[in-house]
Amino acid sequence: MASEDSTFDIIITGAGLSGINAAYLLQSELPNHSFTVLESRDDIGGTWAFWKYPGVRSDSAMALFGFPWYPWTEGTNMADAHLIKKYMEDAAASQGIDKKIRFDHRVTSESWDSEEQRWTLHVDVTSSDGTVFEKKIFKTSWLVNATGYYSYEKPRPTVIPGIERFQGEVVHPQFWTDEVKYDNKRIIIIGSGATAITLLPALAKTAKQVTMLQRSPSYVVSLPAKDTLLQFMERFMPIQWAVKINWWIRMLAETLFVQLLLNFPNWGRKYVVEAMRRQLPKGFDVDKHFNPRYDPFEQRLCLCPRGDFFKALRGPNASVVTDHIETVTENGILLKSGETLEADMIITATGLYMVLLNKIDVFVDGVRINDTIGQRYIWNGVMLEGIPNTGFITGYVAATWTPGASTRTRQFIKVIKHAEKTGATIAAPYIDKAERARLPKEPCIPNSSTYITEVRDRLPLVANVGPWRNGKNWIEDAIRLWFGWITTGMRFTSWDRAKRD
Repeated sequence: MASEDSTFDIIITGAGLSGINAAYLLQSELPNHSFTVLESRDDIGGTWAFWKYPGVRSDSAMALFGFPWYPWTEGTNMADAHLIKKYMEDAAASQGIDKKIRFDHRVTSESWDSEEQRWTLHVDVTSSDGTVFEKKIFKTSWLVNATGYYSYEKPRPTVIPGIERFQGEVVHPQFWTDEVKYDNKRIIIIGSGATAITLLPALAKTAKQVTMLQRSPSYVVSLPAKDTLLQFMERFMPIQWAVKINWWIRMLAETLFVQLLLNFPNWGRKYVVEAMRRQLPKGFDVDKHFNPRYDPFEQRLCLCPRGDFFKALRGPNASVVTDHIETVTENGILLKSGETLEADMIITATGLYMVLLNKIDVFVDGVRINDTIGQRYIWNGVMLEGIPNTGFITGYVAATWTPGASTRTRQFIKVIKHAEKTGATIAAPYIDKAERARLPKEPCIPNSSTYITEVRDRLPLVANVGPWRNGKNWIEDAIRLWFGWITTGMRFTSWDRAKRD
């Protein structure tokens, strides 16, 4: 039975960027509601406290990636992980959110009971070594899942032929520790995504040789080191004004840039490829190594600060090879072309294992729903068909994460407010059978990256009509938030009415 100090109006799972932001928005817009944040680890930060590989940093401009309610004022465009973590700690403390977080509380199951009209959460309280020393039960009317969409414990499973034969060190960035030493070593990074683009210049500072081995190229875009627009405006106006104006300019510019590249892909490809060509060494085979087979934003663009990735490639100890692996040998990798790359260390930057509700079993009136998530439509990017009183908070994939997480949290708050205004105790997205039969079934993330396409059966559906959408940019989401009908596709009921229905 849940005790009084474990019963809340709202519970947030996860104290990462989305969870801290949700906590601020909830206590600002629903000040009379009790809430707590359950965090499975022993620290604030989520992704930014977890990843430890060299150079780990944001891959978006901090003017948008940071919280609008606690502006990033350092003047840098892209920040290292430890600076983002410190920023999140300061932001949480500034609003008293840090006092609401219960660390080392790992949620193992979430169960909705329509008669009780509440969620019951089973939670393991763990010690620093992960040992469970106490089990708790929490109760809540509303639940905010802000644990992201990838597993901390499990990377994307990838078959690399012969990897077990390698006599050197094999490291996955997800499990990097301070014990990994790479100075003066010959290193092969397998992969071409954001992690590989970040690792190469960081490792090249002290490694003997760094080779990024990719099956196919990615788009890489440079950002200036400093937020010069913010620095300029600070000279003429209060910082609070400068930050707000800068946010709007950045948001409009990002949205315009993304839409231009999506709607004019041939122009977009030429624009980005030519920008890369100008930063690469003269004579570099751009068509082979930096001319992707997909259009911009079919997969996420990789960003690098100050062009550090390209600067590293202009140096003597960094290179890119585009080929397929025949087999890993004792001393390196034999490629399909017949070329051999020698190595002392192989880094497998091959992607994340994507999964909603990682290691949390979710039940609705006794029925486990985890295996049916891929059959359910998502409502306005935040709630899943047939799952009551629960928001699933994620950000954008093609654009900056945080604005998406914010609009989706606000959409969920709008649901809570409407329910309470009308006397409803249950709110769940609903589609009748006839309408459902007519709706298109599209992936909620249309991105063509392998680590996403291979898990689409575990991710929700969208129809891209009505509320059955997972917004791609802030402007579209904001319009739906401000002007959309909250009752469209949503069934608000009390338990007594639900029994009669």
